[in-house]
Amino acid sequence: MTALFEHSPWIEARADALASCGDRHADLMAVVHAATAEEKLALIRAHPELAGKAAIDRTLTEASAAEQASAGLDRLTEAEYAQFHTLNAAYRERFGFPFIICVRLTDKTGILAAMEARLAQTRETEIATAIAQIGEIVRLRLRDLGLEDAR
Repeated sequence: MTALFEHSPWIEARADALASCGDRHADLMAVVHAATAEEKLALIRAHPELAGKAAIDRTLTEASAAEQASAGLDRLTEAEYAQFHTLNAAYRERFGFPFIICVRLTDKTGILAAMEARLAQTRETEIATAIAQIGEIVRLRLRDLGLEDAR
């Protein structure tokens, strides 16, 4: 089965141990929102950089590889790859975690624009944005599994 959250099975396990509200996505995100600050950072840090080392050496999860490919990140020019590398490094240096965006809802031009714009945000805003984007990623993964309606 596809992992809904990158290298973070604790979220599904905790959700399974609680009474369900009848909406799997809401149940999962309630666990994320109730997590400690350290757990939220660990969840964010479990995600790979876009067009980063894991994509190059093919160690992405199957879901991440397909998602990055859907946005064309597996077909970057040398200049685009360099731009992603520079922005990934600047973002990680500023915030201490990788840039997270639901790549299936945009394209490489939109991703690059978002990376540049979000570098100006506060760390707290970026943590909240990353969690929201992870929620969108999970919503689409649930939909792919037939467990959630598309919204």
